[in-house]
Amino acid sequence: MEPYSVLMSVYVKEKAEYLRMAIDSMIHQTITPDEIVIVEDGPLTDELYAVLDEYESKNPRLIRRCRNEVNLGLGMALNKGLAACKNELVARMDTDDISKPERCELQLKRFAEKPELSIVGAHIDEFVGDIGNVVSIRKVPLTSEEIYKFGKRRNPFSHPVIMYRKSKVLGIGGYADMPKGQDWDLFGRMLCNGCKAENIDVSLLWFRVGMNFLQRRKNFEEIKSSIITVWRFFQMRYSGICDLMIVACAYLAMGIFPIGFTKLIYKYTRQ
Repeated sequence: MEPYSVLMSVYVKEKAEYLRMAIDSMIHQTITPDEIVIVEDGPLTDELYAVLDEYESKNPRLIRRCRNEVNLGLGMALNKGLAACKNELVARMDTDDISKPERCELQLKRFAEKPELSIVGAHIDEFVGDIGNVVSIRKVPLTSEEIYKFGKRRNPFSHPVIMYRKSKVLGIGGYADMPKGQDWDLFGRMLCNGCKAENIDVSLLWFRVGMNFLQRRKNFEEIKSSIITVWRFFQMRYSGICDLMIVACAYLAMGIFPIGFTKLIYKYTRQ
């Protein structure tokens, strides 16, 4: 199986204890990464710097740090980190989630079995507080055909648990400079340009959600970015007019109606 890199981005509002848990979960994979590239997206807190300094001193050949003088946003930070990754296969990881130990081994095996794939993802367990309190499972479509169809209206991957080919991501221009939805936009462009993808039928990451997670889904920027993303897909003839209208109506309704309605929409988008 090929060597792989891990790509992470951290910014000032993240918690040091969560960052520590995220890095640990990648260091202790059943197949260890070749490198962990961490982009410091703007100035950080002393606590975050302390965690990064500690892991860099203990693992000088593993941890690689890239620094942005100012916060550029997730998409631009990931583009910088991706360019610094030395391997073709790159595992994305967020700095507040926890990968399961076998995550990367299973993804590497899928790439070895099917070298034509550009993206391999999986399901995720959503938890509150600690990983023993899983409140829901986000299941994603499995086959390349199902993913292509699903992606026209909803994100067919969970971003923090994907592994992709660096050349394929950079080949379509990398992440767009968007405040939200950079991952769905990227995946849609990759799929529209003929990239093949699969999701493994198992949960491979614990995804941290807060008690106000659904309330944040009603945020105007979240709603706007989702509609704009499908509009872009419509312009490049990936999504159709029906897809665009359904997404626009669903997200606008989610912003207008009470939280109970948001829960129904959220449950629908999890399946």
